[in-house]
Amino acid sequence: MADFPNEIRINPAVMNRLILVGVGVVLVGMGLMSSFYKVNPGEHAIVLTMGRYIGKPVTEEGLKFNWPFGIDRVTKVNVAEVRQVVFGFDKDTGRPRTVAHRDTSQIVTGDLNIASVEWSTQYRVDKAYEYLFKVRSAVETFRDMNEAVMREVVGDRTINEVLTVGRTEILQEVKEKLQTLADQYELGIKLTQVILKDVNPPEAVKQSWNDVNQAQQEKSSMINKAEAEKNTVIPKAKGEAERTIEDAKGYAIERENNAQGDADLFKQVFSAYQKAPEVTRKRIYLETIGKVLATQQRDDGKGGFVVEQGPRKIIMDEDAKGMLPLLNLNQGAK
Repeated sequence: MADFPNEIRINPAVMNRLILVGVGVVLVGMGLMSSFYKVNPGEHAIVLTMGRYIGKPVTEEGLKFNWPFGIDRVTKVNVAEVRQVVFGFDKDTGRPRTVAHRDTSQIVTGDLNIASVEWSTQYRVDKAYEYLFKVRSAVETFRDMNEAVMREVVGDRTINEVLTVGRTEILQEVKEKLQTLADQYELGIKLTQVILKDVNPPEAVKQSWNDVNQAQQEKSSMINKAEAEKNTVIPKAKGEAERTIEDAKGYAIERENNAQGDADLFKQVFSAYQKAPEVTRKRIYLETIGKVLATQQRDDGKGGFVVEQGPRKIIMDEDAKGMLPLLNLNQGAK
C-alpha cells in the first residue's frame, strides 16, 4: 500500500512518555484533590487511617490535610443539628400513624389499662466517634431505647396519672433514664427534650372514657358550687348567731340594770316610808292616782296641743255593797 504524503508518524517511545506524563498528571491531580477536606461550622470530622481511628475528632473549622488515595477516610457529622425521633404519629403531618405503625404507641399502664401515647425525642450528636462506630445502627437502637423507657415509666403509673397530672413527671423521668441508658451504651447522643404530644385512650373505649371525664368534670363543678355555697351560708349563719348572742347579752344587761334600778328605788321608798310612814303613804297614793287619772295630749297641727280626757274611771271602796246596779255604766259611751 502506498504511503499517504501527509501522514504524521509518531515515535512509539514518545507516545509512551506522553501516556506516562498524562497518567502522572491525573494521579497528582487526584492526590491533590483527595489530600484536603473542609470542616464546616457545626461539624466534627472523624479521620480513619488505614481503617483505624487515630487521634481525636477534628472540631476546628476550615480546610484540613489528610493522606490521599484512600489512606485516610474522613466522615463528617453535624453536631449542631437537633434531630428528632417520633412515636405514634407522622413527623411531617403530625397526624397519628396508620394502624400498622400504631402498635408502638399502645402502652399498658400500671392499673392494666391501655393508653395511646404519642411522643417525640429531640437530641444532638455529642460525641461523633461513639455515634458512628460504638453501636451498629445507633438511630434504631436509640428508637428501641425510647420505647423501652417510655413503657417502663408509663407502666409504673395509673391511667389517670398518664392522661392528666402525671405528664410532666413522666417526661422528666423518661429524659433522665434515656440519657443514662444512652451514656451506658456509648451512643454519643445528648438529649435536649422529650415532648409528650398527646395521650388518649384506645379508640375502642375513647367515647366511654370521654363520658367518664365529663362526669368527673360535672362532679368537680358540683363540688365547687357546694363549696361556694358553704363559704357563703356558714359565715352568714355565724354572723347571725353572733349578732343574736350579742343582742341577748345586751338584753340581759338591760334587764339586770332595770331590775337593779327598781330594787334601788324600792329601797329608797322603803327607807322614806320607815322615816315618815304617813307622808310616804299619801305621796304614793297621790302618784298612783295621778297615773290612773292622767290625761292624754296630742298635737293639734297648729303648733299647740289638745288635752283629751281618758276613759271614765270609777273608784269604789272594796267594802261597799249593792252599789253596782245604781251606776250607769253606759254613760261613758255617750
